[in-house]
Amino acid sequence: MKRYKIITYGCQMNVHESEKLEGMLSATGYFEAADIQSADLIIFNTCCIRGGAEDKTFSNIGALKKYKEKNPALKIAVCGCMPQKKDTLERLKTRFPYVDIIFGTHNLHTFQDLLIKSEVGGRVVEVWEKEGGIEEGKPYSRRGATGWVNIMYGCNNFCAYCIVPYVRGRERSRAAEDVIKEVTELAAAGTFTEICLLGQNVNSYAGTYAGEPVNFEGLLKLLCAVPGDFKISFMTSHPKDLSDGVIDLIADCEKLKKSIHLPVQSGSDRILSAMNRKYSAAYYTGLADKIREKVKGAVLTSDIIVGFPGETDEDYDMTLQLIKRVRFNNLYMFMFSAREGTPAFSLPGQIPLDIKRGRLIKLISLQRKIQKEIEADIKDKTI
Repeated sequence: MKRYKIITYGCQMNVHESEKLEGMLSATGYFEAADIQSADLIIFNTCCIRGGAEDKTFSNIGALKKYKEKNPALKIAVCGCMPQKKDTLERLKTRFPYVDIIFGTHNLHTFQDLLIKSEVGGRVVEVWEKEGGIEEGKPYSRRGATGWVNIMYGCNNFCAYCIVPYVRGRERSRAAEDVIKEVTELAAAGTFTEICLLGQNVNSYAGTYAGEPVNFEGLLKLLCAVPGDFKISFMTSHPKDLSDGVIDLIADCEKLKKSIHLPVQSGSDRILSAMNRKYSAAYYTGLADKIREKVKGAVLTSDIIVGFPGETDEDYDMTLQLIKRVRFNNLYMFMFSAREGTPAFSLPGQIPLDIKRGRLIKLISLQRKIQKEIEADIKDKTI
């Protein structure tokens, strides 16, 4: 009886893809190990969105060498976003010769074949440079109270700081029938209180239903009709593509959670333009106002990047002002991390680490203050 252990880094997309890896392994006769020490197969499903995550992963892969020396039969696999970067792939191949299987995001569905190849012929390195079609029908081993459902893959936005389009490929949407079937099965299972629709930019979903085009609003309408006691959420939304129709549907459909994650990244129009975000701060605040006006009890969360190349004190202050203006329920806050291969990597005006760190600390302090005020206001209204 062989046992596996999967270590997952990164976003909900990676978590869901690890569920797919688990499903394939279960179908192959593997069982989950309690820990790395008792595993016959160790898989690192990786993320490269920030440099710190990548460095941590390299360190943890390096730590596996002693397990391989102790047990030469141990299989080690590295997959996900990191191998899709050519420089990172070369580093994996040369610095970690004891890694048996290396594959990327585009060919994750071929993992069972890769595992067999490694057992027969030794080391396997297969990373597809281009995205292919969408593979349906692979099994999942699901965990927790949230059922993750991909509705699309890839991204066409090419934000200046983001590596995702280069490691995830261009946008491809699943057929609405396949999404509905998966959501219906999850609802019928009765074990998931929430079903979360996943995509790099769900608002640009462009699938088909009964042979006709269907957009994100149309897909949500179809999913709201699926019977069952569950809530539907989604991530992530791009502000430039969030339509009035989707906002109205969130307000009207009981199944849709009244929460929207809407990354703003900066409050400065100059920085937003440099980031290639394709909206202004005024447009974003107007969108936030519309959500709060139409969706009763709306929970609005966002992402902020501080220290983007060329960000001045004035630009940073505009971000603080936007946060005070919108009053997010929660914020995910990061220092800019230069990723080789993105336009922002070589931009002039790179901000020193100490300045970025100081801006992040101040930002965190402000958001904590706002959250405490929101929580106090909610508590007062319930008394």
